[in-house]
Amino acid sequence: MENYHKPDKQTLQELRNIANRLRINSIKATTAAGSGHPTSCCSAAEIMSVLFFHTMKYKPDDPRNPSYDRFVMSKGHAAPVLYAAWAEAGSLQESELLNLRKIDSILEGHPVPKQPFVDVATGSLGQGLGAACGMAYTGKYFDKASYRVYCLLGDGEMSEGSVWEAMAFASFYNLNNLVAILDINRLGQSDPAPLQHKVEKYRERCEAFGWHAVIVDGHSVEELCKALCQPHSQPTAIVAQTIKGKGIPATEDKMGWHGKPLPKDMAESVIKDLQSQITSDKKLSPPTPTEDAPPVNLKNIQMPSEPKYILGEKMATRKAYGMALEKLGRANNRVVVMDADTKNSTFSEIFKNKFPDRYVECYIAEQNMVSVAVGCAARDRNVVFASAFATFFTRAFDQLRMAAISESNINLCGSHCGVSIGEDGPSQMALEDLAMFRAIPTATVFYPSDAVSTEKAVELAANTKGICFIRTSRPENPVIYNSNEEFRVGQAKVVYKNSKDQVTVIGAAVTLHEALDAAEQLKEEKIYIRVIDLFTIKPLDSKTIIENARATGGRIITVEDHYYEGGLGEAVCSAVVNEHDFTVERLAVSHVPRSGKPRELLTLFKIDSKAIVQAVKKILNDTANKTTK
Repeated sequence: MENYHKPDKQTLQELRNIANRLRINSIKATTAAGSGHPTSCCSAAEIMSVLFFHTMKYKPDDPRNPSYDRFVMSKGHAAPVLYAAWAEAGSLQESELLNLRKIDSILEGHPVPKQPFVDVATGSLGQGLGAACGMAYTGKYFDKASYRVYCLLGDGEMSEGSVWEAMAFASFYNLNNLVAILDINRLGQSDPAPLQHKVEKYRERCEAFGWHAVIVDGHSVEELCKALCQPHSQPTAIVAQTIKGKGIPATEDKMGWHGKPLPKDMAESVIKDLQSQITSDKKLSPPTPTEDAPPVNLKNIQMPSEPKYILGEKMATRKAYGMALEKLGRANNRVVVMDADTKNSTFSEIFKNKFPDRYVECYIAEQNMVSVAVGCAARDRNVVFASAFATFFTRAFDQLRMAAISESNINLCGSHCGVSIGEDGPSQMALEDLAMFRAIPTATVFYPSDAVSTEKAVELAANTKGICFIRTSRPENPVIYNSNEEFRVGQAKVVYKNSKDQVTVIGAAVTLHEALDAAEQLKEEKIYIRVIDLFTIKPLDSKTIIENARATGGRIITVEDHYYEGGLGEAVCSAVVNEHDFTVERLAVSHVPRSGKPRELLTLFKIDSKAIVQAVKKILNDTANKTTK
C-alpha cells in the first residue's frame, strides 16, 4: 500500500504478545466474575492490540482529551477486552480487572461513561457507529482537528438497520476520519450470523454504501497495521475475518459458548498455554497525538436579549422554537442543530439559514440522528438540538435510553404533538411521547405554551444536564407571558387566579389556552377556576400544584393533548397521591384518533374549552352531592 511503513519484526511480535495478554486478562476477568463474553473478546484481541498500541493516538492518563483519537466499542459485550487494553496502557490496575461486574467496581458488564475512557455507553447493539459518526463529524467540520474515530462492530449487530443508517450518513458527509472495524467471527448468540464468513459480501455492502472497504485476516497484526494506517478519502471499513474464541481451543468457532465464562480449571489451562506463546513482557506506548482541538466553553449560555414577542400575538410554539435556536446560535458558536428532513415543519430551518455550517441534516433516520447527536455532544464539544415530529422519536426510544445510560447532554424537540395537528391523522400525531420521555431517568420534559416560554425552554435546555425534550405544537396560540417573565426548570405558572376559585385546571400548550377560554366562559356564570401552566412535565412542580389545589377545595382537572397513559394527568396524579380529600378528573385522548380539523378533534376527544366547562361543573356538582350526603 502507498505510504505504508511496515513495523519491524520486534514490534509485530510485541503486538502479538499484547493480543495474548488481552486474551488472558479477558478470561481471568470473566472467570472471576462468573459471567461475561470471553469468546467475543478473544476474536478481537489482535484488533484491539493494533488499535491501542500502534494506530490510535492518545495518552492513557488523559483519555477524554479533546485532541485525542476516539474509540467506540459498539460490540459492548466484549467490554473485558476493552478494559484489558486500558490496563495494558496503564490507565487501570490489572488487579481491578478481577472486579469485573462487581457492584462496587466501575467495570460494568458493558461500557459506560463512569469509566473515564468511555465516551458513550454501548451494549444495545447497532448504535456505536452512529455515535462514532457524531464524533467524526465534529472532528472534521466543527473542531477541524486531526483526531480520528475508530469503532469496533460485531457481525451480529450488522443485522441492525441503525448500522446502515450510520453507514449512509458517514459516506454522505465524507467522514474520512472514521474507521469501522468489523469483527467477522461468524457466530452470533444463538445462531451463526446471516453471512457467516462471507467477507466479500460484507465488503460489497460497505462499498455499496460509499465506504472504502478492505478485507484482512483479523488475527494478523501485520495485515491490521497495514490496513489501519492508510489514509483514504472516504470512511474506511476494515472487514476482519476472525475466529470466535480464538486462543481457547475448546471454544474456537463453536456454538454454545457465547456469554459463557470458562470454568476455573479450563481457564487455568488455557491461560498457561497462552502465556507460553508470549515472548516478552515489553509494553508498547501509543503514538503521540497532535494537540489541535480548539478550546470550547459551553457553560452558562444565555440568549443575547429578552424575547421580542407582544402579548396577544399569535405564534405556533414550533416556529418560536426555530427562532429561539437561531437566537441561541448567535450566543455561542458551538450550538449545533440537527433535523430529520422536517426542518420546514419544526422550523429548525431558521437556524440552518443563518448558520448552515452548524446545521446537520440527518434525513429520515431518527435512530441514527439521536446516536449522531450523542456522539456530537461527547466530550462536551457541542450543545446539540435535534428536531423531528415528536411521534417519530418513538422509533428511537432505544437510542434515547442508551443516551441516558451514556450520561449524554442532548436536546430534542418534537413538533406536531397531539390531535391538534389536524388533518394529517394519527400516524403523525405524537400521543405517547410524554410517557416515553418521562420514563427516561435523566430526562427533563418541557411543554411550553406560548412563544415566550418556548424561547425560555430552549435557553434552559442548553444549560441543563441530561436529555431535554421540548414538545412543540402546530396551532398558533396567543402569547400570554411578558418578555421579562422568568422561567425555571420544575416551576409551574399560575396564569389565571381569583380568590373565589373553586377548581384548579392544569393544562399545557393547546389545552392551556382551552382552559383559559373555559375560565372566561365560566366567569360569566360566576364560576371561578384557577389555571396552571406546568411548563415542565418532568420535573413536576408538585408544590405549586398541591398548594393551589388545596386553595380550591382539592379539586383538580387535568387536560392534555396526549393519551391518558403516561401524560401530564398521570404525572399530576402521582404528585398528589398522598394528599387527603383531593379529587382529580382527567381529560385526555381516549383512543386512536383520525383525520379532521384541529377544532373538530379537540371537541371529539373532549379536550376543548366546552369539555373543560362541563368537567368543572361536574366536579363541583359531585362535590356538592358528597357534602349533602
